[in-house]
Amino acid sequence: MITKVSKLLLLSLCLAHSSISSAFTISENKRTRHSSLLRNALSERQKQFWEDVEDGVHPIFSSYSDEMISSRIHHFIRSCKGEIAPHTGYLDFHQPCEEFVPGLIAKPYWQTSDEGCEWTEKLEQNAHIIIDEFNDVSKKNSGIFAGDSAWQNKVMGDGWGAIRLKRLGEWNIENCALFPITYELLFSLNIPLAVRGVCFARQAPMSGVAPHSDGRNFILTAHLGLKIPKEAWIKVGNEKRSWETGKVIVLDTSFEHSTGNPSTEDRYVLIIDFWHPELLACERECLELVYDLRNKFESGLVPFRTPRSSQKKQSISSLWGTLIGKKS
Repeated sequence: MITKVSKLLLLSLCLAHSSISSAFTISENKRTRHSSLLRNALSERQKQFWEDVEDGVHPIFSSYSDEMISSRIHHFIRSCKGEIAPHTGYLDFHQPCEEFVPGLIAKPYWQTSDEGCEWTEKLEQNAHIIIDEFNDVSKKNSGIFAGDSAWQNKVMGDGWGAIRLKRLGEWNIENCALFPITYELLFSLNIPLAVRGVCFARQAPMSGVAPHSDGRNFILTAHLGLKIPKEAWIKVGNEKRSWETGKVIVLDTSFEHSTGNPSTEDRYVLIIDFWHPELLACERECLELVYDLRNKFESGLVPFRTPRSSQKKQSISSLWGTLIGKKS
């Protein structure tokens, strides 16, 4: 079965920091009902979240004149809220989720020389520095690789583990302290880091990651090979490739992808999520606001208030009750 990642970022607001969801397929005749159900299923807390999002992006829109900005981000918001049907994807194996920005180029693999990916050349030039620090830390700290949420472990399998330096826009101070050279190097390269994360990833011998999509089409992913058995592979769409130590592979994880390590050695890569090169600066700003606000909602930093839409309904209901009462 193909596992499709379609976590509704913001429709649950109680999601673990993962994009992994159960497998499902929505046929065209079901999409309208799906959208309607999601729209009607918004809780008071979720309505509050989206009102806060729209309040936050409005000043960003007003500081730019390009109407496409407002259009694409509003499409993203409406898609996440379930007001429009999820996108079906542009190509075979393309499986974007509700967290979707329209009009962005979609292809399974990108060239490191492509516009927006040029920073990978400097990363490769400094790969030996990262590899040396990684090997040194790994020797001194056994067992530091950890799994993820139950949903993600179901897809990634028991053989996959990570040391997360950044996740959903938040840096892990303790883990970054273990890798100070790598941390400083990443900042020096001016990488357009996206909200999803940066991590060292291990793939144990004789294990693999099941076919899945990470859903978000506005984030690309770079893999820097750290220690690569010759048998290890990655498949994006219908194309299988191999990593190389010290080299970068760039992929779009909104395409179905999987990995395998049919060797007797661990495979290690550094994974870096970065913004799709066609996103405008203001669109990145809007998306950063959305995910930062999500983190605040999930951690309870934003107190509950009755959404304005619900206040209006209550006011109308009270007025109607008053009118009915007067008539009686």
